[in-house]
Amino acid sequence: MNIALVTAGGRGKRMKQEVPKQFMPIKNKPLIIYTLEVFQNHPNIDAILVSCLNGWEPIMEAYIKQYNITKVKWIVKSMDTPQSSIKVALKELEKHCSKEDVVLIHDGNRALLSEEIISDSIVTCRQHGGAIAVIPCNEVIVKTNNNIDSEEFLNREELKRTQTPHTFPLGKLLWAHEEAEKRNITNAIATCDLMMQLGEKIYFSTGSEKNMKITTSVDIEIFEALLALGEE
Repeated sequence: MNIALVTAGGRGKRMKQEVPKQFMPIKNKPLIIYTLEVFQNHPNIDAILVSCLNGWEPIMEAYIKQYNITKVKWIVKSMDTPQSSIKVALKELEKHCSKEDVVLIHDGNRALLSEEIISDSIVTCRQHGGAIAVIPCNEVIVKTNNNIDSEEFLNREELKRTQTPHTFPLGKLLWAHEEAEKRNITNAIATCDLMMQLGEKIYFSTGSEKNMKITTSVDIEIFEALLALGEE
């Protein structure tokens, strides 16, 4: 099976809204539903687990029912950190799934991922044992020690910008979180970060500039504009 693990546990403090950003209505539809619909409509996704902000589970369930997201099989409470939230979600999947099943961990507020991104992530994982969606780094990147000035730039040809999904077999992900506990690694901000802290090589899959992480009100404006272009 191929399972989407969609994280929706953020409180959206940078958005400065009372409603967490994943539940914000955009063109009369909650942001998280846009994300879930992409996985719902992909023919190679068999099931979805949502890691949901604690206390918002009933609202998530209501939206999933309203928009007929039938592939959502499990909703679990998110924890205080991304690493601990994903670990809890993986432990739930362990009860129901095979360790050979492929898990695509995806930010719930990256609502414009494409069918191609999902497909290439699965194929790359099957070929190499893992896949991280990336895009090129087109800007000039400078290094600073004081946030005031710089005398050094980094070679952008050697840099990639990571996105999600982060895709691995369930058994590999469970191993990584168990190993992190043994090594007292608690600060991983993403699965690619955790894997590299454990000394694992990561392999790249297709990303897209449209697969943006919606974090601020400006991101919402860009998302709405891209939706309008898609409708046209």
